[in-house]
Amino acid sequence: MDQTPLSGIVITGASSGIGAALAELYAAPGILLALTGRDAGRLDEVAERCRGRGAMVIAETVPVTDADAMRGLLTRVVAAARLDLVVANAGVSGGFKSWDDFDAYVRSITSVNIDGVLNTVNPAIPIMARQHAGQIAIVASMAGFLAMPGAVPYSATKHFARAYAEELRGRLAPVGIRVSAICPGFVVSRMTARNKFPMPFLMDTEKAARIIRDGLAKDRGRIAFPWPMVAIMRVLGLLPYPLLDWLLRRAPGKD
Repeated sequence: MDQTPLSGIVITGASSGIGAALAELYAAPGILLALTGRDAGRLDEVAERCRGRGAMVIAETVPVTDADAMRGLLTRVVAAARLDLVVANAGVSGGFKSWDDFDAYVRSITSVNIDGVLNTVNPAIPIMARQHAGQIAIVASMAGFLAMPGAVPYSATKHFARAYAEELRGRLAPVGIRVSAICPGFVVSRMTARNKFPMPFLMDTEKAARIIRDGLAKDRGRIAFPWPMVAIMRVLGLLPYPLLDWLLRRAPGKD
């Protein structure tokens, strides 16, 4: 009898966008997908498509802000499979209308984009360390390369996500855990659909997911795309700060 264990893959933010597209790319016989998302209906639709590709699926609306719930999800995965890949993809953006709401708004973003990353990634580390194998992908953003006044605190949270992934990559390599920072530009999603400003080099979701999957297969530490946006960010980063500050203050922001 074949005793090959199931390959466990956890993807947060899987009810739409990049998370949903990655789930479908990884769905195959021998795979146990654990998917989380905020919209139960859309998450169930993604889960059914993945089951149609032969994968076993756990689909739950587990909030990434709930550390105990996320730890419990990982425990259920490990009970049935080897934990091979964790993709911390859940993230939110938005805007605020009044300065009286600013603190609550900032905390609502950081609770998902920072605490959610920690709640997803950190419980997986000791599991993978015991396995002496595993891979972690943390989804940041091109916005994480610069401090964007119009995207407070989104760009700050994505800077954290990128930096945390790159720190972990070196720290965890000796125990066999591979870590990658995912830094996409504008990708078609429910989040970008709310933007009212031009989005250069807007990429379709499926293409972005393929780039991420292929980069992870090659163990790239930083998977940043599309390349024209990467080039623009690099050039901007070389500017004297007063000039960069002047330019970024004039960039469009979230409403």
